[in-house]
Amino acid sequence: MRTSSVNITVMYSPAPRVVHERLLPLSSGVTVMQALQQSGLLAECPEIDLSQSEAFTVCIWGKKTSPDHVLRDLDRIEICRPLTVDPKVARRERFQKQGSNRAGLFSKRRDGAKPGY
Repeated sequence: MRTSSVNITVMYSPAPRVVHERLLPLSSGVTVMQALQQSGLLAECPEIDLSQSEAFTVCIWGKKTSPDHVLRDLDRIEICRPLTVDPKVARRERFQKQGSNRAGLFSKRRDGAKPGY
């Protein structure tokens, strides 16, 4: 009797523009935690501590999941690290850095219009 297999991708980005990706052929019925252990990423990157739920999150295709979730064929497991900057703050800082004359709604002004309109 032949057991069916599933193809899983495990991804982790420890820093901006650095991505560790593993393609794993596994037996069906494997859980997220089993796949992470078999991928070798937990041993290669010791900073990953999945017991700290506020620090690291495990997702499947961007949706948060539990370690005991059973995987299906072509699932992509993503280990998400915590944000270092609030996205709203980062956007505000980018806006201030590039100046109000060149950003968004304020980049094109009509002749004779008030500033900011």
